[in-house]
Amino acid sequence: MNNLYYVIGAGVLAMLYAFWKTGWINSQDEGTDRMKQIGASIADGAMAFLKAEYRVLAIFVVIVACLLAFAANSVGDSWLVSISFLVGALASGLAGFLGMRVATKANNRTTNAAQSSLAKALNVAFTGGSVMGLSVVGLGVLGVTSLYVIYDYLELFNDDSQKLIQAITGFSLGASSIALFARVGGGIYTKAADVGADLVGKVEAGIPEDHPLNPATIADNVGDNVGDVAGMGADLFESYVGAIIGSMVLGWAIFGELAYVTLPLYIAGAGIIVSIIGTFMVSAKEGGSPQKALNIGEFGSSGIMVIVMYFLITYTVETNAMGIFYATLIGLAAGLGIGLITEHYTGTGTKPVKSVVDQSITGSATNIIAGLGVGMQSTFIPVLIIAVAIVFAHQNAGLYGIAMAALGMLANTGIQLAVDAYGPISDNAGGIAEMAGLPPEVRERTDKLDAVGNTTAAIGKGFAIGSAALTTLALFAAFSEIIKSKLGESPFLINISEPIVMAALFIGAMLPFLFSSLAMGAVGRAAMAMIEEVRRQFREIPELKAALEVLGKGDESSWSDEDKSIYEAGLTKADHGRCIEISTQSAIKEMLLPGLLAVVTPILIGLLGNLVNMGPQALGGLLAGVTVSGVAMAIFQSNAGGAWDNAKKMIEEGIEINGEKYGKGSDVHKAAVVGDTVGDPFKDTSGPSLNILIKLMSVVSLVMAPFLF
Repeated sequence: MNNLYYVIGAGVLAMLYAFWKTGWINSQDEGTDRMKQIGASIADGAMAFLKAEYRVLAIFVVIVACLLAFAANSVGDSWLVSISFLVGALASGLAGFLGMRVATKANNRTTNAAQSSLAKALNVAFTGGSVMGLSVVGLGVLGVTSLYVIYDYLELFNDDSQKLIQAITGFSLGASSIALFARVGGGIYTKAADVGADLVGKVEAGIPEDHPLNPATIADNVGDNVGDVAGMGADLFESYVGAIIGSMVLGWAIFGELAYVTLPLYIAGAGIIVSIIGTFMVSAKEGGSPQKALNIGEFGSSGIMVIVMYFLITYTVETNAMGIFYATLIGLAAGLGIGLITEHYTGTGTKPVKSVVDQSITGSATNIIAGLGVGMQSTFIPVLIIAVAIVFAHQNAGLYGIAMAALGMLANTGIQLAVDAYGPISDNAGGIAEMAGLPPEVRERTDKLDAVGNTTAAIGKGFAIGSAALTTLALFAAFSEIIKSKLGESPFLINISEPIVMAALFIGAMLPFLFSSLAMGAVGRAAMAMIEEVRRQFREIPELKAALEVLGKGDESSWSDEDKSIYEAGLTKADHGRCIEISTQSAIKEMLLPGLLAVVTPILIGLLGNLVNMGPQALGGLLAGVTVSGVAMAIFQSNAGGAWDNAKKMIEEGIEINGEKYGKGSDVHKAAVVGDTVGDPFKDTSGPSLNILIKLMSVVSLVMAPFLF
């Protein structure tokens, strides 16, 4: 038990690192007054959304905590599961808050650094991302380990380790609940602003992306933070915590020894140290490749982590140590494999993306058909990789091996998330450069960083999808073990020939479609309100209308002095605040139904199944259906959206099709913008949220199993 204090120390170290790097970010120059003003608008909008979201979630968290305590008390179980739930929700929310706060400070400082050199801009953007990464793993490890140590020290469970671990599962439920709302809410916010900015600004008005005359531009940049920083952070936080707790539950259920319970905590603690080392490996000289610098940090830390896991596993456990080690390696390899396949189907210049570009020449319809085809095809190899990983991890170490494979994939989450969060910071930096009217070479540098960010995001999404599948299976296995101990059935079997199990299986397979429909419908409604507002401002604000007419005259060098004064007057008239308000209100209102669907459905199916004495089996069927369907849907939507996005970027950079050159403003470009707009809610709202849906339903089932059956 004393060794767990070292794990807590690693968590404290992660938080100290995050605060140190936050201080360094704050000390960097923010740039011109115009850059400071834009940066402050983005930061204020992001924090306003987060406060509004957390006010709603606080009510949800308190209600669920009370219900958990009541349910536990009614069956004579420990009410401490509700305390764990509260701590998990608080830790998840705090991780999102800390990460987004520093990201909104890092964006205009990255822009300013890009005025000097690409290397300096990379350093600032990555440092901002590393705060998010280390905050997530630090709070995750601190939360789970501290609860375990405190509950054990106070002897609240009279040495009943199974009940102690069961109480800690509430932490995972709290993290998953906040993650789903953060992902869905952030996704609705960012895509409402993005669609409104693109369709009215780029397609209808013909103005460049991130142009200051576009009223939705600030909201779009705010969305990058609430969706890709806070949302992604909450997503990986709950994956990370779920993998740790799923491994702990299975470690006790299968082996009955504390060594197998504490091993996941040791690996997570070591992963923090390795991730911190990895951040110091990321550096680029002027003229060097940002991609290479980030790869050295990410893959270098992964190599170190393999060595560390070998010694930790062989030192901590006696039975089948090498089998467990091989399972963690399988998980790490599977995550990397899925990431590389994701990059193939979504990366700029790849054959699948080029096929979308080529079919854009005949209009929006063929562009959309091509993107859908690429997304569907992209599910094939990742699903095979996940299937192979499950089989071989199980062969090496049984169900515990599958859980450890998920943990192996997420062991160095700190550096993975740092690289991932670097992307939206770079994207925001480019937007600020455009809005502040900085020289073209500044935007060129931020675009290089952003292009690298798209690649790292693809690999990050691969890890997120792979870890979701393996973590869900680990949680499902933990649920089965809890049911086995509760009912005394060994093994606990789910027979799909039973009508109620098959019915639940179909319902589970349907849920990702219903959930995606709710999420995309929400984006559509919010985007409509945004589009109408941007059109209204372009139509009803005289100064803005006149400035657009001046912009339509072409190159600024041909403008008269009167044109320039008209344009300058228009820059101050776009009402960015109203667009931020529309996105915020829409996201808060629309996120509730999809979130409640994930929480309530497992409980309802379990209770209905109990009416025919088959509650556990029905719930097992539901989880099997939602897992298989959800993983495939998540891969399809994320990759289709990514392919559409990079097809648009390829055309914007200028491309030759059948001997003719096409670029911004062409009909081919307009078709690609429409395709990208369709793909936005795929890749940034419903797709990533499905990862959390399948995990949250498994966690709800795991936590509620002792109360329902």
